Amino acid sequence: MYGLDRFSEDLGFSLLHRDDGFSLSAYCSAVENELKSFGFSVSVETKVKKIETNIDSAFIKADTLKNLIIIDLPGYLTKKIQSGKLVKVKLEVDKDPPGGFETEAKYLFQPIPFSVNTFTLPDLFAGKMHAVLCRIWGIRVKGRDWYDLAWYAGQDIALSLNHLENRMKQTKHLNPNDRLTEHSLKRKLLQRIHQTDWNSAKKDVENLIKDPASLELWSDEFFNVICERIKVI
Repeated sequence: MYGLDRFSEDLGFSLLHRDDGFSLSAYCSAVENELKSFGFSVSVETKVKKIETNIDSAFIKADTLKNLIIIDLPGYLTKKIQSGKLVKVKLEVDKDPPGGFETEAKYLFQPIPFSVNTFTLPDLFAGKMHAVLCRIWGIRVKGRDWYDLAWYAGQDIALSLNHLENRMKQTKHLNPNDRLTEHSLKRKLLQRIHQTDWNSAKKDVENLIKDPASLELWSDEFFNVICERIKVI
């Protein structure tokens, strides 16, 4: 939608208002039929969740090489693909979105002209910052989160502090009566920066971008500068 130069493995959607009765499975057959009309050989299945959350998920499965040829992805990606491998594109829908966000209509022209209602950039930045601050890493740091963070800062995009506060309160990373300020946000970010294994972060994202050499600067010092650049609204 906005020109981020990173390959993404999933498609994230959100309802505009909470709907506990929403089910993504009702849309699976429509997605499958639409993709088949463009010549894709696909199946769509609902993900069985071990823990109940506000996120509904499904997977689009398809032959990687065939679909990459059809959709004309850049050569640096197709060279890494082996015939017969499956690609899984995860679809997620937030059934209980946190408040304080705005949307705008964006227009795409491939494979046919169509419009998509999307979060504005400041609210998307807030969602990414929530991932940076609150995602549980496990054994591997999500380097893609840090790559996106650097992209937002490099584009001089302001972050919606109100939407980030709502997100953090919803996931209990911020107490209901607390206020998030620019100072407290940057303090939390600096702490997260100093906790990060940058070699692990690089490995996570290096196969998802065109120029892995751009990651050579990644360090505490580099992201400290990123932190200083961030503006909030």
